[in-house]
Amino acid sequence: MQSRILMIDDDELLGPPLAAYFQRFDLELICKTNAQNGIDYLYNNLVDLVILDVMLPEHNGFDVCRTIRKDSQIPIIMLTARGDVTDRVVGLELGADDYLSKPFEPRELVARIQNVLRRINPIPQTIHKLSFGDLELDMLKQEVTVRNEVVELTTREYQMLELFAKSPRKKFSRDEILSTLRGVDSEIYSRAIDIAVSRLRNKLKPTDNIRTVWGQGYTFIE
Repeated sequence: MQSRILMIDDDELLGPPLAAYFQRFDLELICKTNAQNGIDYLYNNLVDLVILDVMLPEHNGFDVCRTIRKDSQIPIIMLTARGDVTDRVVGLELGADDYLSKPFEPRELVARIQNVLRRINPIPQTIHKLSFGDLELDMLKQEVTVRNEVVELTTREYQMLELFAKSPRKKFSRDEILSTLRGVDSEIYSRAIDIAVSRLRNKLKPTDNIRTVWGQGYTFIE
C-alpha cells in the first residue's frame, strides 16, 4: 500500500518532479502551495506524513507546525533554505520529526521519509519472524538462519535482506535499495548495489530467493 505524503511548499516547480520520483518508492505525493489549503487537506484526508516548508508566504512553517500539533501527531519533516541551527532546534522543539535543508537530494528526502515511517510503524511484536523454506529472519534479533544455521551478515546485508523479504515479489530498483542503505553506510553508491547483492546471495546459499529483474533491479521470491 502506498504511503500518502502531503507537501506544503510554495515552490510550484518543486512538486511535480518530486511526485514523479516518489512513485518509484510507492509514495504518493500531494502538493499544496498554500498553508491553509495544506492544513484543510490534512484535516479532511488520510495522510501518513507531512513535508513542511519553513518559508511560506502567508504563515511561516513554525506556525503551521504548531497548528498541526494541536490536533495531530502525524510525522512532520521540515524543509528550509536556511541552514541556521536555531531554525532546526525550534522546529524540533515544536514537534517536527526531522529536518532537511534546501537544496536537497530527492533520494535523501525519500530515505528520511522511510526512516520516520519505520519509527512510527514498528514491526508488531507478535509478527517478528519471516520464514521462506530454509530461510528465516528474526527481525527482533536481526538474525538470519539458513537450515537452522545462523548466517553472519553485515548490517548493510541484513537490512537489504529484510527490505526484500518484507515485500516479496516487489521489484526494487537500485535507487530504492540505495535509499534504504545510505542510513547504514553513507559511502555506498548505486554501482555497489550489484556487488552487495551478489555477496548476500553467496552467504544465503543454497537458498535462491533473491532474483535479478533485468533492466530494473531485484525481487524476492518466496
